[in-house]
Amino acid sequence: MYVLNEVILDILYLLIPVTLGLLTVAVGLFYWTVKSGQYDDLDSQAHRILFDNEEDEKMMPPEVRIKKDKPTKTEQTDAQ
Repeated sequence: MYVLNEVILDILYLLIPVTLGLLTVAVGLFYWTVKSGQYDDLDSQAHRILFDNEEDEKMMPPEVRIKKDKPTKTEQTDAQ
């Protein structure tokens, strides 16, 4: 019985630092996503699916409209 308790404690000595390390990585990744602007514009994609053509886009609020003047990165690479 004494050996079993010792094995459980050895496992806890390993799992607690691993858990704290994973928690630190998760918090760091969340901080990075917030700082890089991943959550800045949550509405434009939700509104875009509701509108089919340019007339409908004119009715959208200006802050939600997606700019089509500039080509996307994939269109730029396709043109080259």
